[in-house]
Amino acid sequence: MNFTRWSARLPGTQRRAAARRSDRGISTAPPRPAQRDAGDRGDGRADGRGESPVPAARGETAHDEADCPAPTAADGPETSAVGTAPATAPAAGDPAGPPGAAAPLPTAPALDDVPLREILGRLPALVVLTYGSDHRVAYVNDAYTAAFGPRPIGLRAADSCPELAELSLHPLMDQVLRSGRPRTVKSRKVASGGSYTVTCLPLELPGRGSGVLVFAADVTDHAEAAERLRASERRQREMAVTLQRSLLPQELEQPDDLRIAATYQPGSEDAAVGGDWYDVITLGAGRTALVIGDVMGRGVRAAAVMGQLRTAVRAYARLDLPPHEVLQLLDGLAAEIDASQIATCVYAVHDPNEGRLVYASAGHLPMLVRDEDGTVRRAAEPTGPPLGTCGWLHSSGTIALPPGSSAVLYTDGLVERRGEDIDEGVASLERALAGAAGSPQVVCDRLLRSQGVTADHDDDVAVLVVQHPCRTGPAAELFHNAALDLLGGTEAAPRARAFASGVMASWRFSPELHDLGVLATSELVANSLQHGTPPMRLRLRRTDRRLIIEVTDGDDHLPRRRRAETEDESGRGISIVATIASSWGCRRTPGGGKAVWCEFALPV
Repeated sequence: MNFTRWSARLPGTQRRAAARRSDRGISTAPPRPAQRDAGDRGDGRADGRGESPVPAARGETAHDEADCPAPTAADGPETSAVGTAPATAPAAGDPAGPPGAAAPLPTAPALDDVPLREILGRLPALVVLTYGSDHRVAYVNDAYTAAFGPRPIGLRAADSCPELAELSLHPLMDQVLRSGRPRTVKSRKVASGGSYTVTCLPLELPGRGSGVLVFAADVTDHAEAAERLRASERRQREMAVTLQRSLLPQELEQPDDLRIAATYQPGSEDAAVGGDWYDVITLGAGRTALVIGDVMGRGVRAAAVMGQLRTAVRAYARLDLPPHEVLQLLDGLAAEIDASQIATCVYAVHDPNEGRLVYASAGHLPMLVRDEDGTVRRAAEPTGPPLGTCGWLHSSGTIALPPGSSAVLYTDGLVERRGEDIDEGVASLERALAGAAGSPQVVCDRLLRSQGVTADHDDDVAVLVVQHPCRTGPAAELFHNAALDLLGGTEAAPRARAFASGVMASWRFSPELHDLGVLATSELVANSLQHGTPPMRLRLRRTDRRLIIEVTDGDDHLPRRRRAETEDESGRGISIVATIASSWGCRRTPGGGKAVWCEFALPV
């Protein structure tokens, strides 16, 4: 870039005057070079000092009357700023000139007559001018000197201006010389703590070849404000992540019949934390509830709503309701918490006696189940709208989970990608799951890697992997089931006691546990015979950790524990069971009826 052309582009009163003249229809064509008298040095200075290291600028011709001094006789003849005729003052006695003629304009000096060094010296920005391939310093302005101190002229910038190296400008200046194009870098910091946005412009210096003009604007205040904002955002994100993690299970419950692992991966620092969550809830009698959900939105608010929903799910789960009824209750609560927040959720229950998952979904992505042979199945409908919409009757569905199979519950961050249909992401996850073997935690990690989830991922991700292990050998001997249909009248009770005694003896329980188990069986069967209706059934189950006794009947009235008075002839059965057992409970069964159960912990 020619230096005289660059100087013509400098902002200033001359350019503003030219714009105003152009608006008035006055020509701003550049004049022909003005003639100077012998006393004019031609370098735009009349002070007699030595030659300036900065060449005079050319090319700016249009000036506003208020911006330029009136010409004097010493200036010699000049080309007019309008047309090519010389500008002359009106004769005495004729101040207005010829009728209808425009008032003549005063003679405007060309930029050759303006001391460019003085202009650069007054700029608030830092300016340094270098020449040659080794970038020798030709000029630094006052602002540069005030910022970094005096700099010797003629030395290499690498030696005399170390701050340019701190700003990593030398490679940029080389590039500007080679390409002939300006380059800009933003908000670079020097060792002293200041930050600058720097533009390097290519120049042609008469007698010195190519050069570079370095123009630096101090943006320290802006950089510090931006850093404070980033620090505030980091603190808010850390707070949201901490809240999010504190609301998730610190340690997953591990049911007797399942192996479970879960992973939560927050999004990158540029992505605010969302409201993904998961949970595992043991319901008693060997049954387990599995939950995964996603609150739409970001930040602390989404995490707080997530925490309230997770707490509510655990409370509703203790009622041992069917999955669709749990979501029905949760739907109304979500609308009360925040009508503007929408959440999706899957609630599933595993019963080891049935070998399947009973589930309900509120707008969430489908569960995937991998069979032992690698076949992947996708849970079908029913799926209702997200939580918080209200007015929708949810329903439950089932999917088989036989021994040797695994189920995967996940949030949309695992499969959703910009510019890609989410069904393609789910299909990709199915292919990855088909080849994912190993422990639940290994499967979690493999699925995250296969979907490209890293620390820089733009959304948070929650994954819950549930395996129903296929047990063989000695491990299989620790898991047994036995059942008896209770037929007839009062004789059903002694048959139930005899059956329970024989089963527990074959399972080699201690005499104390054997007697407690027979007593609990007697009380539960007696309660069902007195208050229930057929069909009735006794089920005994042992795992490696506990003994479970369960009685089902056709009446859906749930028993409750109450204090029996001295004269009462009944009402003590459930109290006895609650006293001798580790835990007890009851629930309604699908199709009507109820199940009453108790558990005894086995010695370690």
